[in-house]
Amino acid sequence: MNPLATLGRVFIGFMQVAGRISLFTFVAVSHCLRPPWYPQLIGRQMLDIGYFSLPVVGLTSLFTGMVLALQSYTGFARFSAEGAVATVVVLSMTRELGPVIAGLMVAGRIGASMAAEIGTMRVTEQIDALSTLATNPFKYLVAPRLIAGLTMLPLLVIVADVIGVFGGYLVGVYKLNFNPAAYLKRTFDFLEFIDVFSGLVKAGAFGFIISLMGCYHGYHSEGGAQGVGRATTNAVVSASILLLVFNYGITEIFFATR
Repeated sequence: MNPLATLGRVFIGFMQVAGRISLFTFVAVSHCLRPPWYPQLIGRQMLDIGYFSLPVVGLTSLFTGMVLALQSYTGFARFSAEGAVATVVVLSMTRELGPVIAGLMVAGRIGASMAAEIGTMRVTEQIDALSTLATNPFKYLVAPRLIAGLTMLPLLVIVADVIGVFGGYLVGVYKLNFNPAAYLKRTFDFLEFIDVFSGLVKAGAFGFIISLMGCYHGYHSEGGAQGVGRATTNAVVSASILLLVFNYGITEIFFATR
């Protein structure tokens, strides 16, 4: 019976964690929808998530677009279909790579930062002090981060899409000797609104997941500095995994509606 007991403990533990996350999500979302709000805190989180993440997201997207153009050309040259490189680059960036790359970069940067900041406040009893001062920790700490993540990730993804397509253009024109006008025409002729919209929907979901995991693990951290480090690691890992899982789910929904 030992294997069954182990399996049962794992299942019960998983359900407990899922239940805690669900309750945390419900309470956090309810505070996002009800006043009072803290515009200054929301603006600061938007600046941190959006503006200060631009360099890493832009640089990653640029080289992703460049590599995608080279790899696409290598594959399509075997079938004499080199003209499809521009189409593949723009569709891949807008539908898939732009949101996923931006999400993973922000998860590594912002998810860890949120978990470390809130976790430090938890272990130093600053969150308890907020409650003593009649300030709701969810309203003051969690809600601004969720709102900022939900709104800023789509803007980051738009920038990532543009920079990634530009990187593909640079390689296509200056490395692979495509005609600039023909490359741009192929880029815009096959791009549809649903391609960009699906990527932005993913970006909004990813921003919410990253902020939620950072806040959740930081809020429930314990055990001093070691606990904060563990919460930071768990926030990045769980956000990255959930990001990829929801990426497939959202892609499946848009694929079924076509």
